[in-house]
Amino acid sequence: MPFEWLVQLVPPLKTRAFSISSSHSVHPNQVHLTVSVVSWTTPYKRKRTGLCSSWLAGLDPQKRVLIPAWFQKGSLPSPPPSLPVIVVGPGTGCAPFRGFVEERALQSQSGPTAPLLFFFGCRNEENDFLYRDFWLFHSQKGGVLSEEKGGGFFAAFSRDQPQKIHVQHKMREQSVKIWNLLTEGAAVYVAGSANKMPSDVLLAFEEIVSKEGGVPKEAAARWLRALEKAGKYHVEAWS
Repeated sequence: MPFEWLVQLVPPLKTRAFSISSSHSVHPNQVHLTVSVVSWTTPYKRKRTGLCSSWLAGLDPQKRVLIPAWFQKGSLPSPPPSLPVIVVGPGTGCAPFRGFVEERALQSQSGPTAPLLFFFGCRNEENDFLYRDFWLFHSQKGGVLSEEKGGGFFAAFSRDQPQKIHVQHKMREQSVKIWNLLTEGAAVYVAGSANKMPSDVLLAFEEIVSKEGGVPKEAAARWLRALEKAGKYHVEAWS
């Protein structure tokens, strides 16, 4: 087959979309990305890795590479400093919330900020705890993720014990704190895998609203739908 024919038959590569994991106010001349190398096994037992993620992972940090980039408005609007926020970001879903925390930490230097409650999850604490030092730093000593500021940071490690623990389990453990923030007008932000995670997290919120609010599950579901219609329940999920 002539090369010219092959070029016409093969579709162009799709652009890759990533959540920005840094605050423009803190890093005005930089864009930080949190990228996991995609890997899978074909039906013929052949191992494959993602083209773009593998290329990014193989770059030399000391060398400069020019790449085209397009910036689009995402589905997670930056919350104002006065808005209490509950965020759920397992795995690379933590990416946009790193920028949230950087932004709120900067805002806290010039005035009071509302509580920020973050639920993170990964498989193993030792190998998969993305930005561990960053989260722990901001959750201690009166940081924007600290319980002293009305928020908190809670991590679930699903494979570090016989029984799997996910973010929704940590959410249920903190049901009172979540309900108190919701009644104070908090917004909810969820980011990560588009498989079961968003629906599992929504179900956990429904159970918390039902339990702490003393209402049936159906009423809790309606309450959360109203929260979404009011622009205070945001989800950014990818496959």
